Amino acid sequence: MGGSGGEIIRYVFNGGVATLVHVGVLVFSMELLHIPYAGLANFIAALAGISVSFTGCRFFVFRQHDAPVFHQGVRFLVLYACIALLHGLVLYLLSDLLSIGYLYGFVVASVFQFLLSFFGNKKFVFT
Repeated sequence: MGGSGGEIIRYVFNGGVATLVHVGVLVFSMELLHIPYAGLANFIAALAGISVSFTGCRFFVFRQHDAPVFHQGVRFLVLYACIALLHGLVLYLLSDLLSIGYLYGFVVASVFQFLLSFFGNKKFVFT
């Protein structure tokens, strides 16, 4: 399947794989390596998940691997930093200011994250 429909399906699949890597490294770090801080273990796991996500987007989802990896990597990190800030802001507004349950706020923020991530990667990172 080609075009945007195929890209969306590949993007969802790639995101699932990256999430499984993130969770797997987190559990491995906590349970087998006995890293005493969940925050540190999650940071390491997030780096692994983000690396898988970037590689998958570059070679599998958008198939834009002829461009310099450094330029795509910098754009990818800028995009995800902005998305992380927006995710936190949406969660803060909905949950902390409007007193909507944090899980609902998380879901709403995650929908924005998914959409911004897909279109940001397509139009800004892997062009």
